Amino acid sequence: MTRPADAAPGALESGAPLLSVVVPVRNEAPNIGPLVEEISTALAAIRHEIVYVNDGSADNSAAVLADLAARVPTLRVLTHAVSCGQSAAIVSGVRAARGAWIATLDGDGQNDPADIPALWDFAQNEARPEAPALMVAGWRTTRRDTQVKRLSSRLANRIRARLLGDATPDTGCGLKLFPRALFLELPPFDHMHRFLPALVLRQGGRVVSRPVNHRPRLRGQSNYGTLDRLAVGITDILGVMWLQRRWKRPCLVAAPEPVSPPAP
Repeated sequence: MTRPADAAPGALESGAPLLSVVVPVRNEAPNIGPLVEEISTALAAIRHEIVYVNDGSADNSAAVLADLAARVPTLRVLTHAVSCGQSAAIVSGVRAARGAWIATLDGDGQNDPADIPALWDFAQNEARPEAPALMVAGWRTTRRDTQVKRLSSRLANRIRARLLGDATPDTGCGLKLFPRALFLELPPFDHMHRFLPALVLRQGGRVVSRPVNHRPRLRGQSNYGTLDRLAVGITDILGVMWLQRRWKRPCLVAAPEPVSPPAP
């Protein structure tokens, strides 16, 4: 599969963003303002937009986002009436995005927006029209989490890599960069965000992992429990394995050159 067209709604309009940063949030009100400011600062040199998806928050995230949207021209806000999960929030954000490229960030502030420009430069240098579509996956080489969370994540990564063969050391990192058109080709399902590298490879794309910063959570608390993630992860891995077996990536060959008739 060759790299898909990068056009997105409005992408060809003058001044349209080159990059859309999609941030799913649920009950992350204290983290929203500082993270929006960090994203804006990090991407000052890149024409961008910030797409926040409020996934049915029960705190005052909606009010914080409404206030920021009135003051930050690059910020757009989408809201789910009820919580549909992180994957659904990412799908909503990507579908609404106007940039040809997407960067995703977790809304808890642990991903560092300052890493995005380096991933962007790498992607722009590596992407080729004739090459498979590229996803750049963040790799948290130094985790700033509890020991239990680090150990469970390490175990889950080993099991997933062994069963899915995605050759990605850290699929759980929320910081990823990819063409919008590539993502829209992937099958949407709950928890798909944890398996994006395997899904991209299944679609004929390529995945490159790059080291990124990881920060401790300073505000709020995690919306996801360790045991919850492990329980659904086993079922999800089996589902992705089924998807891999049910699809063969087409390999197109160049059309043969026309043969000229012999001269009379």
